[in-house]
Amino acid sequence: MIALPKIRLPKIRLPKFFGARAALALMVCALAAPAAWAERAEDAALRAAVSAERARATAPRFDRVAFLGKPRLLGIWLSPDGRRIAYLRESGRNRGLWLLPAGGGTARRLLLDTDATRVAFTRDSRWLLLESPRQLSALAVAGQPGSGAIAKLGGRWPRRFMGADPVMPAAAIVLESPPRVSRKPRQWRLYRVRVDGTQTLLHASARQLVDFAFDDDGRLAFVSQAERDKYVIYRLDRPATSDAHGARRARPREAMRCVDLQRCSLLAATDRGRGLLLGTDAGSGFHRLAHLDADGRLRTLHADPRGEADLDEVVLDPATREPLIAGYRSTVATNYGLTAQARGHVDAIERRYPRRNLRIEVGAGPGAHWLVHERGGEIKGERLHVYDPATRRFRDPIDEAGFQSRGKPVAPLPASAMARKIAFSYPASDGMRLHGFLLVPPGVDAARAPLIAFVHGGPFNLFRPEFSSTSQFLANRGYVVFESNFRGSTGHGRAYVQAARGDFGNGRVQQDIVEGVRYLLAQGIGDARRVGIVGASFGGYSALQGVTFQPELFKVGIAAVPPADFGWVLRWYARSLDALSPGILFPETLRLLSLDPFDVAIAERLRAQSPIANAARLRRPLLLLAGGDDERVPVRSVTHYAAQLRALDKDLTLFIDARARHQLEDPRTREAYLYLMERTLHRALGGPAPAPPDKALRDQLRRDVLIDGGAAAGTSGAAR
Repeated sequence: MIALPKIRLPKIRLPKFFGARAALALMVCALAAPAAWAERAEDAALRAAVSAERARATAPRFDRVAFLGKPRLLGIWLSPDGRRIAYLRESGRNRGLWLLPAGGGTARRLLLDTDATRVAFTRDSRWLLLESPRQLSALAVAGQPGSGAIAKLGGRWPRRFMGADPVMPAAAIVLESPPRVSRKPRQWRLYRVRVDGTQTLLHASARQLVDFAFDDDGRLAFVSQAERDKYVIYRLDRPATSDAHGARRARPREAMRCVDLQRCSLLAATDRGRGLLLGTDAGSGFHRLAHLDADGRLRTLHADPRGEADLDEVVLDPATREPLIAGYRSTVATNYGLTAQARGHVDAIERRYPRRNLRIEVGAGPGAHWLVHERGGEIKGERLHVYDPATRRFRDPIDEAGFQSRGKPVAPLPASAMARKIAFSYPASDGMRLHGFLLVPPGVDAARAPLIAFVHGGPFNLFRPEFSSTSQFLANRGYVVFESNFRGSTGHGRAYVQAARGDFGNGRVQQDIVEGVRYLLAQGIGDARRVGIVGASFGGYSALQGVTFQPELFKVGIAAVPPADFGWVLRWYARSLDALSPGILFPETLRLLSLDPFDVAIAERLRAQSPIANAARLRRPLLLLAGGDDERVPVRSVTHYAAQLRALDKDLTLFIDARARHQLEDPRTREAYLYLMERTLHRALGGPAPAPPDKALRDQLRRDVLIDGGAAAGTSGAAR
């Protein structure tokens, strides 16, 4: 968020004929409107930030493929003792596992090729646990014998790796779920699996196990279960006697309920299993760090001092499991040290990398180092830094990672040439304060530049203070980009999410986006004659809404994998077994969010306000992209909408990758997306024309562009 200057009431020189009573009344009026003064100050701060961007050097135009490169580093992890760093790195078609001394030295390749997707150190730092789609393996760090597969993953009784055992050495935690269709009683089972393959059943339940916490002795002390529309936390008391089989089974006792989509993330048991450290928004409007005492009292340990962001992460001491760092990343990314010693280190790290989104891994013990993951609005991927708490010195451990696309190296994007991501807030017409980000191309007069509203998917999601390839690509082409965290977005508290009240048609949520655009135009940001709207999934739906119902504002729409009838797609998807909240059925979650897909009144309202029911109103150019194997928005719903537009002779371009799912992950398809986006915006808003596609991309465009409004309008479309 933009730092606000201290608000000082101006000195008012009154004419001599002003009486004391009139002067007093004027002062009272000024003092009675601090919110108005604050808003005025924030408006001025936003304009100043935009003006500073104009003073920067104009950025060169980068190849669109550079915005699509994926990091070669697939993950990097610090050992609990802070002495080693493990990472997965792709080179061509191989994925290697490497080990690097945190204190400095040469990296050693442990595996030439692996299908592992995630790595974790065991608590004693002597073993690496490798998660792949089908199995969990243990690999000795220092060459001790016994490396190999220790548990199957997936399968008919799906097993999932939950992480290294946080208390016991050389062990993993695995959760087994019952088959979706089975004649046997449903049972969720939690196991401790040692690196020699022996496993111990820790807990079994007929309800879905969601989370767990251990005490300092390694005993399972708390579990969280999903029970219809809520989460229930159970305390597992130490058993006084053995059962009929001689086993000492813990007796579950309800400790806390998390209702109405309250979140409760179990972190660690305290006080020999009588207390619980957790992240929760129960009893508060914001997710925060709290402690559940033995008597059931919930105490807040840390919450966002700014009062506007949910807790994003808690870092525990690997040895004592004492909370050391609380991180918030909804608007302004900030970490807070929770102990005097941690506070000094966190402050040193934040000073070294100011205004960055920093994630910190800590090591414990003699010679331990910390690992700092640096992200930012101008940084593609992340930069890595080793921090030595003993000397407070920093070192960059890995500098050869880079990016690749389609197996080939991709030139990195220089952060100095990227648009800065400016956090700001703006008022909605009903008085609610909304959050968003603004990207202004360096060296560009924002008042004369075209403005793009880029809408996030979900809708229960958010824009974070970090790099967005689409936003930076548009900014690099000279577009001012507005990212709105409209009501219903996550990360800003439960009231912020629930304020949407299910109004996701042409109603309150869409109005938030529209009012954000109009607010920026009123601040002299963006050319009102050249405004477009872009998004994927729910963002694509919003783009369709914009060009259908607000054509006087939005001159062009670009919608990837969009539901043309949001209510119909919700009902279709609600029949799947996926869930927004673990263990809670999708329709139940939507009901709690005032968006019950099977409520007749809601369905009728969304249908009446849908783009497909109002196709005749569309009079702006539209680019549609879809995946033929989309598991969330069925392609037939997109093609049905496109057919209606085509019959009405609307200006439409339709691209379908027959093999793509909802994420449109294929690099060539994503390049086609950027090419068609740039071409469409060039035609509609007068932005720069795209660089010509190579032969491979031309061939794909000829195959997958089924309707080409760009070619029909006489532009140089490659798919013609």
